[in-house]
Amino acid sequence: MKFTQFLKTKGATATIFMGIFYAIAMLGIFLPGYTSIPGNIDKLPIAIVNDDAGEYGAKIADQLQENLPFKEIDRDLTNKQALNDLEHNDLSLVVHIPETFSADMQKGEASSGIDFTINEAGATTVSSTMNSVVNEINNQLSTQFSEQTAQGVLMNFNVPEEQAAELAKKIETAYVGNVVTINEVPDGMNNNMLPMFLTMAGYTGAMIGAMQLVGAFKESRGKASKTRLFNYVQLTALLVAVVSSLVALGVTYLINEPSGDLFFSLVGQQILNYMVCFNFTAIIIFLIGEGGMILNLPILLIQTLANGATITRDMMYLPYEWMSHISPMYYSVQAYFANLFGSISPSPYIWSMVAVGAGSLLINIAIVAFIHKPMPIEDPETKAETESVKNATEVTA
Repeated sequence: MKFTQFLKTKGATATIFMGIFYAIAMLGIFLPGYTSIPGNIDKLPIAIVNDDAGEYGAKIADQLQENLPFKEIDRDLTNKQALNDLEHNDLSLVVHIPETFSADMQKGEASSGIDFTINEAGATTVSSTMNSVVNEINNQLSTQFSEQTAQGVLMNFNVPEEQAAELAKKIETAYVGNVVTINEVPDGMNNNMLPMFLTMAGYTGAMIGAMQLVGAFKESRGKASKTRLFNYVQLTALLVAVVSSLVALGVTYLINEPSGDLFFSLVGQQILNYMVCFNFTAIIIFLIGEGGMILNLPILLIQTLANGATITRDMMYLPYEWMSHISPMYYSVQAYFANLFGSISPSPYIWSMVAVGAGSLLINIAIVAFIHKPMPIEDPETKAETESVKNATEVTA
C-alpha cells in the first residue's frame, strides 16, 4: 500500500478532518469570546450609595460617576438593597459613602472612609478587575484630599513644631478607603476554579457516556423494546453519576478540603449535574449517532466561556449569553459558587438545572418514540432453535 492510498482510508481522512475542524472550532470560539476581557468591562453594573448629606459626599459621588469606566451605575439604591444585589451577583461593586463622611473630613478625621464592597463568590474577572479599579480610586482620592488638607496647612505656615506634626499627620490620614470583601474565596486558583472544574468533570464524563450508552442502545435494538432499552440507558447513567460523583468529591476533599457539612449537598448536585449533562448531550447522539460528538464538542467549548466562572453574563457577547440561558454548565457553576463560598441559597440555580434536564429528557423521549423505528424483538430460545435448524440443514446439504 502506498502512502497516498493510506491517506484515503476512513481513519486517516477522519483524523485529518477532526484536526482541522477542532482547530477552527476551538480558536474560533475561544479567541472571540475572550476579547470581551477587558473589552466589555464597562458593561459591569455597579452602585454608588451616598448617605452623606454634606458637600463632600455629593461631590465624590458625582466625580466617581463621571470618571469610573462603567456605563451602568445605579445611584437610587439603599445600601441594604445594593449589598443584597451584590450577594446575588446582580452588581459587581458597591460604593458606599457614609452619612458622617463630610463632617469627619472637615474635622480631619478618617474614621468613616468610603466602603468599596466586592463579592468574590463569582466570576474571577470581576473580582480581580474591581480590586484594581478600587485601588486606583483610593489612590486618586487620597491624593486629592491630602492636597486639600495641605492647603489648609500652608495657611498656618508659622506654627509650633508639635502643631506642625499634628497637621502633617492630618495630611497623611485625610482620606481612607475601605475595601470590603464578602464571601471570600480561600487563596489558590484551585479554589477559584473549583466550581468550573467540578462542573466540567461531570459534563465531559456525561458527554462521553452519552455516546457510549446511546451506542449500546442501538446495538441492543431487537433484544428488548426501545422503551425498556431507554430506561436501561437512564439507569446506567444514574449508576455512573453516583459512582463518578463520589469519586469526584473524594478528590475534591483530598485537595481543596471544603467544609464537611457541604458533602451531601455537593454530591447531590454533582449527581444532578451528570444526569442533566448526560441528557443534554445525548440529544444530538440520539438524533444522528456517534457523529453527534462533532457537534457536542464545540457546544462544550462555548459553555466553557458561557458558564460564568470567568466572565459574567454582563460581559458576554450575545451567542455566549444565549448559551448560558440553556446551558447546564452555567447553572451548575453558579450553584457551586453559592454553595461553596456564597451566603445565598443555590436553589434557584438547582431548579434551573432541573428544568434544563427535564426538557432534555423529554426531547430524548420524543426522539426515541417518534424517530427510532420499532424493531421486532427476538426470543432467545426461538433464535437458538432457528440457528440449530439452519446448522442441521447446512450439514445435511
